Amino acid sequence: MQAQDILPDHQNHVQIDGVTVRKGSVGAFLANVRQWQDPASDATARATAEADLCALLPALRALGLFEVFAVRDPQLQRLIDSGT
Repeated sequence: MQAQDILPDHQNHVQIDGVTVRKGSVGAFLANVRQWQDPASDATARATAEADLCALLPALRALGLFEVFAVRDPQLQRLIDSGT
């Protein structure tokens, strides 16, 4: 299976189990994790990244991301487990 089999180039999102998953969801999650974990991030940037992470969780769960990949950071795992 290739990426276009899941989400064709002309399509920006897909519905999985009633959850809208947008192109870029996984990439945005990774970018926000980096910002959230960066010790140089100020409190505002960290809070924004955390809010964005939480908003992405339903899409990532719908994709099954956390059923395949293990999170190594315990603090991030707690955030994911919080059910937000």
